[in-house]
Amino acid sequence: MGQVVAAAVYTKGKKVADIELVEGSSWAAKPEHFVWIGLQQPDAAALHSLQQQFHLHELAITDALEQHNRPKLETFGDALFMVLYNPVRIDGKLEFVETHLFAGKGYIISARYGDSSPYSRVRQSCEARPLLLENGEDFVLYALLDFIVENYRPVTELIHSEIDELEQNVLSQSLRQEDIERIHSLRRELLRLRRYVAPMVEICQELQSLSFPFIDKNMRPYFRDVAIHVNRLLEDLTGLRDIASQTIEIGLLLESSRQSLVQRKFAAWAAILAFPTAVAGIYGMNFQNMPELTWHYGYFGVLALIGIGCTALFANFKRLDWL
Repeated sequence: MGQVVAAAVYTKGKKVADIELVEGSSWAAKPEHFVWIGLQQPDAAALHSLQQQFHLHELAITDALEQHNRPKLETFGDALFMVLYNPVRIDGKLEFVETHLFAGKGYIISARYGDSSPYSRVRQSCEARPLLLENGEDFVLYALLDFIVENYRPVTELIHSEIDELEQNVLSQSLRQEDIERIHSLRRELLRLRRYVAPMVEICQELQSLSFPFIDKNMRPYFRDVAIHVNRLLEDLTGLRDIASQTIEIGLLLESSRQSLVQRKFAAWAAILAFPTAVAGIYGMNFQNMPELTWHYGYFGVLALIGIGCTALFANFKRLDWL
């Protein structure tokens, strides 16, 4: 059986007691009480035990036992089942930890499959706000959802700092293969983040409109607040992806400009060297009727011509900023 991280019963915004897993249903049946159970990597036996206690729908248990590809929200009568993902960096690689939430009248159950930020911080935060915790299961559901959404922020900021650093490197030096590979890797991470964030917009919208006995209308603004955070996160991800793409484009343009500058310098020096080569070639044809060959100062005149021509070409290329 998976590890029971915490199991407690609450009423009127206060914790009543820590309980055993098998005691959950009896406490949840009491008026104005609800049970909050946190599990880590529960197996089938633990889930079937919870199903029997809280009458969880069979399809919800089946979904919980399967691996999912995207976040989702399913409703089963007066209960709901959610699949969410926490982003984590493991050895510099982006991974996503799956989380299942079961919520209904008198209970809320979270099951985490992997190592991510512990939900004990959510529990501590909620217990420190008894006036809000008095709302019951719906406030805990909001707190868990908001915590998961906020976990995307540090990962996004880290990617943002990496893209900024790569952008500065591209602007200050030639585009390297490792820079291109890293930018491409970051773009793929941004696409993966967007893949898991985008469905949360629909989830938050559904939570604002669903009519459940344990979701009070006064809690709908809280779910709307989470939706606003999700939309901002999506905008940030889109902006970062555009910046990453533009960084590669700018790098290629700068590299092309640098190559063009080198090619212009080579062309300018080739033209300068071509002038004395042409003059020397003319006077190396060994024809008999070449009056300049018999001129006493012919050699010095040719050198002067070459010097003046090369200097004129150099000055012209310098004016054109080719040298």
